[in-house]
This record gives sequence, structure tokens and C-alpha cells, in this order.
Amino acid sequence: MNKRYFGTDGIRGVANTPPLESESLVRLGRAVASIFLSEKSKRKKHRVLIGKDTRLSGYMIETALASGITSMGCDVLLVGPIPTPGVAYLTRSMRADAGIMISASHNPYEDNGIKIFAADGYKLPDELELQIEKLMQPDALEERALPADIGKATRIDDAIGRYTVYLKGCFPREYLLEGLKVGFDCANGAGYIVGPQTCVELGADVISRGTSPNGRNINAGFGSLYPEIVCELVKENNLNIGISLDGDADRAIFSDEKGNIIDGDAVLAMCAIDLKEQGLLRNNIVVATVMSNLGLERALEPFGISVKRVQVGDRYVLEEMRRIGAQLGGEQSGHTIFSDYATTGDGILTALQVMAYMCRTEKPLSELASVFKRLPQKLVNVRVKAKPPLESVEAIQTVIEKKQKELGSSGRLLVRYSGTEDKARVMVECEDQKACDKHARDVADVIEKEIGSV
Repeated sequence: MNKRYFGTDGIRGVANTPPLESESLVRLGRAVASIFLSEKSKRKKHRVLIGKDTRLSGYMIETALASGITSMGCDVLLVGPIPTPGVAYLTRSMRADAGIMISASHNPYEDNGIKIFAADGYKLPDELELQIEKLMQPDALEERALPADIGKATRIDDAIGRYTVYLKGCFPREYLLEGLKVGFDCANGAGYIVGPQTCVELGADVISRGTSPNGRNINAGFGSLYPEIVCELVKENNLNIGISLDGDADRAIFSDEKGNIIDGDAVLAMCAIDLKEQGLLRNNIVVATVMSNLGLERALEPFGISVKRVQVGDRYVLEEMRRIGAQLGGEQSGHTIFSDYATTGDGILTALQVMAYMCRTEKPLSELASVFKRLPQKLVNVRVKAKPPLESVEAIQTVIEKKQKELGSSGRLLVRYSGTEDKARVMVECEDQKACDKHARDVADVIEKEIGSV
């Protein structure tokens, strides 16, 4: 199953270059419309909802997609800048046939991407993405709507308000955030309005950074890639919690009241224990990826909670959650999925669940997060010119086998390709940080020599 355009999280690349240039995007819009027009429905008119983050190229991409979709006879609902989970929610609540989010998440503004949701708010399976790719080929779709049947595009002005109401409804009614001092770093991205606004409406005192997008400053020194920003904000203003979103606000990294970073693994541990203590954790299981720290298992084992690991990508976490009936899953990078509330990772929703735990226990975040003890870990990214199967490159396979033997059962080595960038990722965990660093660097050096880009 080799996909040409779609990676682990939709389509991603440099804006205004194939497949993110106008001609390909019009074909993509037509392909998406064709897929959902072919589904059985009693509806006479089909609708596709489109949201975006704050990148300059979002205007061009939005217009091209809308042109392709309306040319097939579908209507388009334009909701403007809004977090990715907001698109998933609004697709469901507005009864759209599909939803499209225009974002490259944590990438710089020059990049952009496409994430597609079905009517139920879930990302598309691989098989449907392959169908869309086939229909994107030139001359693959000959039909067009008749002049009288061409679709129209309508801008939905109150999308942010609708999403804010939904988020507040996910926070326990018996609590408010009154007296809680909250810091937000919104990465100059899609959550720059709804994140702070939701917390203010729940009663929190909020101080924000990264809330002045200009089309070119998304993720530029702000957001979840730079958690030290919100840590400093917390310390400077004596805040109770800091929340750092990425560009499309589907993930969050936190700071406790002491200015310490709280990542996705720690959040999974805390929230699993919270649900367990309330008697709400179904099947006593949490879904994580192969990148999650071994400290997650060690934190949850005393509570009788097991961890199921899957390949990297929040879509794969969610697929496994649905398969085994789990309600909590996520990634170390900050994607956390609460399936009782959402169909995808949601940074703002995650923040509300963490703060609800603080309210319920009347304990500071540092104390709640102390249950998670991180095993020393080193992650090295190597830019590559190609992505051959790792086992097919003898030198790479040899060094991997050697390091796995040296680590034994007390450590872990993971080597994989990025699904969104031309990079190989080398991750090592063991009891000693210096040993982690050396093992990871040794493997990375061999990869760089064999397939590294010049």
C-alpha cells in the first residue's frame, strides 16, 4: 500500500509546490467531492467543511480546494482559522459529508498540509486516501456539475463560538477555573483565540503569548516545539499551569507551577490515573506509541493499568483505541485523545482535562505529574536523501543489532523514518543519559553515512 501524497498525517509539503500548488489542489478538491458524492445519502446537496490554521498559504489552498469541490456540485462551508479538532467537531455537528483542515501542524510557515475527516469526524483510512490519490491524477475525473448544479461556498462566522461552547461542555459542570492562573503559548497558530477564550469563560486568569499571527510567524520561536517559552511565562508571573499548543492546536505540552516541562507521556499517566480513581477507565488500558517512554509503563503498573503500543501517528493510536475499546491514548509529543469527547487529539481539551484533575484533587500540577518518572532518553533526527527499508542497508542493520544487544532488556532502541519529513529518527532509552546519547549518536552516524542527505 504505497501512497504518493498522503503520509502518516495527511498530505504535507512546501506550499505552492506539488501537490500543494493550485492545479493539484483543485484536483484534490474534485477527488474528495467525488468520493463523498458517490456515498449513499438521502441528502440532495452535499457539503464539505474547510478550516485552516494561520499560514499565509492557507488562503490560496482554501480557494483552490473550494473551486474543485464546488465544480463537482458540492457546497463548501468555510470556517476560517480554527484548530484541527475544531474541524473534526464541526464536521460532525454541522452534518457535513467531510471536513478538511489546512495545516502543517508544527512545521514552519513555508510548509502546509491537508487533513481530511469523514462525516463522523474521524480521519480517513488508508484505503480511502488511496482512492483519493487515484482520482487526483490528470483526466481521472471527466464529469463536472452542470451550470445549474455548481456548488457554492459559504463562510461560517460563528465557528469559533460553536467550538468554544463544545469545549466548555467537556469540562465538569461542578468546577470552575476561578482562582487558577493560566499561561498560554498559542504558537501564533490556529488556537490563538479559542484557547485563551475558553479558559477565560470558565473563570481563569489568563496570560497569553503567541497570539498575534501574521501569516509568517506560526511556530516561529513559539508553541509546543519551544516549551521553555511557557515555562518562563509561568515562573515570571507565578502561574499555576502553562499550556503550549502547536500550530493547529491538536496537541499540547505543559509547564507545572515550578516551570518544569510536562510532556504527553506524563499527561497520559496523570489522566489514566484520574480516570481509574473515578472508576471510569474502561478495560484499564491506555494506548501509546512506540516513542512513549518506558517510564509510562512503570508509572501505571502499580495502578493495574496496562499500556498498548502502536506505530507513531495519532490516527494509529485512535484506530487501536476504537478496536480495543480504550478511551484514552496519545503520543509523547502531546497528542492526547479522549475518545469520550473527541475523535482526534485536542490540545485545548487536554488542558481542560488536566485542569479538571487539579480542581478535583486540589493539588498542584507538579505533585500530580510526579507519578511519572522519565527514563533517560535521546532522540536524534537524521536528514536522509532516500527511505529504503532499514533492514536492506547492511551497515544500518548491523549497528542496530549491535546496539540492541548492548542495551539488553534494560533499554530500548527504536529507528524509524518520519512520516511527514525526509528524516530518520533514532531513539534510545536506558538507565544512563550518557549511554543513551552515545548509542543514539553511533546509530545516527551510520545512517548519515549510508543514506544521509548532502
